[in-house]
Amino acid sequence: MTEESITRGTVGLGFVAMTPDAVYWTELRPWDKGRSVLVRHTAQSGAKDISAPDHTVRSRVHEYGGRAFAAAGDTAWYLNDTDKRIYRVVQDGTPEPITQDDGTDYADFLPDPARSRLIAVAERSRPGQEAENLLVAIDFDGHVTPLAEGADFYAAPRLSPDGQKLAWIEWYHPNMPWDGTLCREAQLDANGTPTTLRTVAGGTDTSVFQPEYAPDGRLYYVSDESGFWNLYRDGDPPAHYKAQAEFGLPHWQFGMRTYAFLDTHTAVVTFAVAGEWRLALFDLDTGKATPIDLPWCRFDGLLAQGNRAVFCGARPDGPAAIVQLTFGGAQPETILRAASSTDIPDGSISRPQAITFPTENDQVAHAFFYAPANTEYCPMDGERPPLIVMGHGGPTGQADPGYSAKVQFWTTRGFAVADVNYGGSTGYGRAYRRRLLGQWGIVDVDDCCNAAKYLVAEGLVDPDRLIIVGGSAGGYTTLSALAFRSVFKAGRSSYGIGDLETLARDTHKFESRYLDSLIGPWPQEKAVYHARSPLHHTDGLDCPILFLQGAEDKVVPPNQAEAMVEVLKEKGLPVAYLLFQGEGHGFRGAESVRDALQAELSFYGQIFDFTPAGDISPISITNLRS
Repeated sequence: MTEESITRGTVGLGFVAMTPDAVYWTELRPWDKGRSVLVRHTAQSGAKDISAPDHTVRSRVHEYGGRAFAAAGDTAWYLNDTDKRIYRVVQDGTPEPITQDDGTDYADFLPDPARSRLIAVAERSRPGQEAENLLVAIDFDGHVTPLAEGADFYAAPRLSPDGQKLAWIEWYHPNMPWDGTLCREAQLDANGTPTTLRTVAGGTDTSVFQPEYAPDGRLYYVSDESGFWNLYRDGDPPAHYKAQAEFGLPHWQFGMRTYAFLDTHTAVVTFAVAGEWRLALFDLDTGKATPIDLPWCRFDGLLAQGNRAVFCGARPDGPAAIVQLTFGGAQPETILRAASSTDIPDGSISRPQAITFPTENDQVAHAFFYAPANTEYCPMDGERPPLIVMGHGGPTGQADPGYSAKVQFWTTRGFAVADVNYGGSTGYGRAYRRRLLGQWGIVDVDDCCNAAKYLVAEGLVDPDRLIIVGGSAGGYTTLSALAFRSVFKAGRSSYGIGDLETLARDTHKFESRYLDSLIGPWPQEKAVYHARSPLHHTDGLDCPILFLQGAEDKVVPPNQAEAMVEVLKEKGLPVAYLLFQGEGHGFRGAESVRDALQAELSFYGQIFDFTPAGDISPISITNLRS
């Protein structure tokens, strides 16, 4: 697995849409300056790009965006990130703009063809104030009409089959969508204007996810009021399909879906049991789930129409793909697009092993462990591999066992990897997710440290070569582990957080109150913010750190990394810093991805005194002593 194969041979597959005749998806192409392209696939014509060659299909609503396109009949609509205009394209025709370049960003498009309009979430910037979020109707001639406003955030608009009702999710500061949301439903008049409004489910302490109308017009939704994100059907009382399983997800991006209807009585569903995702046919009359035996372990953006379902799938032993299932057909599974054509020998693929290990307060935490694997590599007798402990972003998120080219990059080079689902992760129920409330920088750090200690005790890794890495929130966990614990020998922080006070003051609207639950209200709990910020506790740092940062990052601005780098330089610790121009929160361009991997490998080579494989230029490390 080479850096070039990761960037040149791999696309990032995004969300999907489907019509009776076509499947649509986006492809993020690192070699094309990280541009995201809309693709249309039909049985007759195969896959074709339908967005304009100079457009990138991307939304930045809530900063993290999500699905920024939709399709109905022979028409698709998408948002171009460059000019923030919505474009309409009919079949393989030329895209034409339908909205103006007025600075409004859009996401979560819902076609309403009967009224010749789209319904969408809009975000309008306001100088000196927070952005305004609302639900809008966008006529096909470009006229925009508000449908719902006043909430801090909106998501997941859904139309009833007869077009007479509109459901959606909304929430308010200081909640994040996994803390508490409301599912709302409005009657629509003949013009499509909301009239009677009611609250279906949810509250300040209950998270509701993905409202959806069945073909018979009944409204379903996912709620965590039982302690797990379970499926419900609206009614008096609502029908609750009880399960010790998670049917919901943290709503970081628009377009997230975990169930879809095949007919009035049957849905295809994906759900997590103990952190691992499954796919099943679900009988809506009896609540019985019949497993679908497939090699996939993640089923993103699940949609269905007629006897077909489609999703962006991940599997443990090969690249992600856009997958179409046909129920009752001669060919039940069809790969419409694979993320990579890279052919890796089976013996060089490291497969995940789910581990559960003891952690603080007599509790357990979880991780996926990857042992080194390379058919051309033979370790010395008795040698134990270095370990890279990965802390996922969010921090409300999840590591899953889906194939990761970046993980394989390390395991083919003799490193072991532990991808940790620390307390606060999703996929294990609400109680596990809420372990992090008020404890960010403590629980996550303890769990990452205890994962490393467990693997050392099991004799699987080298205690003298323990590394911790992470991006964004995972970068904060990394820096906190290095500042407040003495377990790891090196670290890499990508666009990570060193100063919580700066983050509370500077970040964007969606996360501007996130820290209220993770740390405490700002500025009332200023002392806690200071106590948990690695920047103010560099006396505990005693090992080398690599910092990688996007120059255009609006979520965690470069000043976070740069402040840490300066402190480490003054302290005389080995430190390296790379600033990537044109990149934001996460690297999209091929050169950035490649250079970041090469820099990290060079960094470890110099720190642990080995010569990396391949033609890699050494990274400059300040304060490195030979």
